[in-house]
Amino acid sequence: MGILARFKDIMSSNMNALLDKAENPEKMIDQYLRNLNSDLGKVKSETASMMAEEQRAKRVLDDCLTEITKMQNYAIKALEMGNEEDARKFLERKANLANKEIELQEAYQLAVSNSNQMKKMHDKLVSDIQELEARKDMLKGKMAVARTQEKINKIGSSVHHANTSISAFDRMEEKINKALDEANAMAKLNADSKEDMKDLTAKYDNKVETDVDAELEALKARFNK
Repeated sequence: MGILARFKDIMSSNMNALLDKAENPEKMIDQYLRNLNSDLGKVKSETASMMAEEQRAKRVLDDCLTEITKMQNYAIKALEMGNEEDARKFLERKANLANKEIELQEAYQLAVSNSNQMKKMHDKLVSDIQELEARKDMLKGKMAVARTQEKINKIGSSVHHANTSISAFDRMEEKINKALDEANAMAKLNADSKEDMKDLTAKYDNKVETDVDAELEALKARFNK
């Protein structure tokens, strides 16, 4: 791609947009700087060449205009001296130079346009390089902070999962404790029921013994009579 063809790309390039789209901004910064410095070297050389061409075109155009003026003056002098034929020749030469002057004017305007484009490209590249150099360390520092934050976020996510697991464990422990409490309560109820039955049977067991003693005493009383 020619340097002038690169002009539109360079002038329309947006460093911030390029960095935003980059997967690895740190590498992109270094690569962008290398590209800019490479372009700048070419632009400097081409700019000098274009400026030289502009000066050459201007010099040729000025020479042509000077020659046209000279032919005009010679024609006037020839007429003043009564040499109409010589005056005609000078005017014919002037007419040819006038046609040439149109072409030279176009060439000069093109040289000026190309030179201005190269100067703008040069200034744009210098500005981008200076800005990127000034921001390079800051941008890399921000990227380091961003990566650290990303690691912290990942650790935080792991902690969240751990907390979720702990919460699930706590819920399981709560269920187990509840089941144990219910089992203990049931055991206590069963134990209380057995004690009640024991007391009840003991009541009647004592009554049987009391009835036997009473009957024995009654029998003894009969025989003693």
